[in-house]
Amino acid sequence: MMPDKLPPSQTETLLDKLHQRSLPNGKKATKDVLHARGQWASKAEFLLAVAGQIIGLGNVWRFPYLCYKNGGGVFFVPYLLFLVLCGIPLFLLETSLGQYTSLGGVGAWRTICPLFGGLGYASQMIILHSCVYYIVILAWALFYLSYSFQAELPWSHCNNTWNTESCVLFEHHNLTNTSLTENATSPVMEFWEREVLCLSSSLDELGPISWKLAVCLAIVWLICYFCVWKGVKSTGKVVYLTATFPYIMLFVLLLRGATLPGATQGIIYYLKPNVTRLADPQVWMDAGTQVFFSYGICLGSLTALGSYNKYNNDCYKDSFMLCLLNSSTSFLAGFAIFSVLGFMAEEQGVDISVVAQSGPGLAFIAYPRAVSMMPLPQLWAVCFFLMIIMLGLDSQFVSLEALMTSVTDLYPHLIRRGHRRELLLLFVCIVCFLVGLVMVTPGGLYVFQIYDHFSCSGASLLLLSIFQSLAIGWVYGAERFSANIRDMTGYNPLPFFKLCWKYFTPVVCTATFVFSLVRWSPLSLGKGLVAPVWAMVLGWVLTLSSVSLLPIWAIYALVTTPGTLPQRFQFLCSPVETPSLAFHHLSNGSPVLSSPSLPLTEKPKEPITEMIHNQMT
Repeated sequence: MMPDKLPPSQTETLLDKLHQRSLPNGKKATKDVLHARGQWASKAEFLLAVAGQIIGLGNVWRFPYLCYKNGGGVFFVPYLLFLVLCGIPLFLLETSLGQYTSLGGVGAWRTICPLFGGLGYASQMIILHSCVYYIVILAWALFYLSYSFQAELPWSHCNNTWNTESCVLFEHHNLTNTSLTENATSPVMEFWEREVLCLSSSLDELGPISWKLAVCLAIVWLICYFCVWKGVKSTGKVVYLTATFPYIMLFVLLLRGATLPGATQGIIYYLKPNVTRLADPQVWMDAGTQVFFSYGICLGSLTALGSYNKYNNDCYKDSFMLCLLNSSTSFLAGFAIFSVLGFMAEEQGVDISVVAQSGPGLAFIAYPRAVSMMPLPQLWAVCFFLMIIMLGLDSQFVSLEALMTSVTDLYPHLIRRGHRRELLLLFVCIVCFLVGLVMVTPGGLYVFQIYDHFSCSGASLLLLSIFQSLAIGWVYGAERFSANIRDMTGYNPLPFFKLCWKYFTPVVCTATFVFSLVRWSPLSLGKGLVAPVWAMVLGWVLTLSSVSLLPIWAIYALVTTPGTLPQRFQFLCSPVETPSLAFHHLSNGSPVLSSPSLPLTEKPKEPITEMIHNQMT
């Protein structure tokens, strides 16, 4: 007879023996042991990591401007429609997929629906592209932050070495002065173009690397590396700062903005409804792309982050909470931004349409100019650029973590040993840094715009969304996937989600994709420049580098799978019934071993120590 419970030492010995059996070729474990995959230390870490990933610069510098541009409060009609039909269903799909399989983007899709394994590879390629260019924004923000500690903000006057004779302080008293030359520029514009970017006149003139920006880029990459180098152990701790600090800064800037003269007028412009704008198809396109961009859909990061959850985590409620937080942040950011823009418009005596901008124009031109008009401008400049850095930093390193998760899950016995993961991460960071150096040249802004427009474009994300919905809704089965969620959470998701995965999401995404092709036009690089033909070709190569992996993988899988063509399709459209050994985690933290002989829908929930105990009795 065996005792009711095994002694800890004996349990550990049995676990060690079980682990020894999992080593290839029966090799004995050494110091170079296979490291555990890891999981979140608490639910808060998961929520903060996902919040840090999806709540980024788009919430602050894109949503408020789109709302103002597309009819104020009326913009919420198409935005909420896309959110309900596409955003939340796909968000739930990706998060629960990762939690159910305990695998990153690539492994999860190859397990659930092998024919659509290319979805995982495509999403990782998009992440790789975004890691190259997105971090350049943080280098710009760090550059501004370093100048924000001067006694007088350098973009508030024309007495700098980089200023030209055309530099003019556009203040209220001289805006009506007709003696201003046509080439007159503001100090903030000259700081941005001549000191930060050293901007060239065209894409054909890349020029030498700016060492100041290169140093800023290297510093940000170094920070990202140490945020991710220990996997979820380090990422889970860093997000406590990076995910919460932007909210503190946002509330500080909101309170400051609300007390400025002209703030009310700015907020009116932000929310003033214009119902006629609903008739413009571009308004609906803007709403759709904003939902896809701001929710991190089809990037594989949600799947990777969900894979570190305990098996019985309530991912259903988490998805609703995080989606609500994301959209609420976008709405709140509009008040902080437009209250300040309203103040700037009143100070200069111009209409707010003159000062309202989105993207880098808002973060590095409009807002710095507004800050320079406030009392204690250095304080508000530091607050603003710290917020920009924190908003972008967690999106960057969480994406990097998702990429490392997918690669590690593909080759666990090769990478999860010794310091191989850290070395691989270092290699990825160095390569991305070297590629990103082209964006800190005088022509780098144009390269950045091409990357931004094509590599993570609406076309790529929409296509992946369509195929994700088809894979789950029709191939794997919406009913089966709902049952998987019930198995994890203890209750069924709303039937509405099954309708979305099967019908609403693919139809809406397809319509939006077709519309984007019909309304396609050459990329404008600003200042009257249009991207040359070679740049457009390069852009489409970036797009196809991810999207093309869908058919490439499907063809490869069909060719290498034995059997007749119908048999191959049947096999590749069925979930893998003998997955590799993977640990799932119940709410009590006990590891549970998935039996390779059981299909995915019949995972045992018996703690491993009890399994060993039962076998020995």
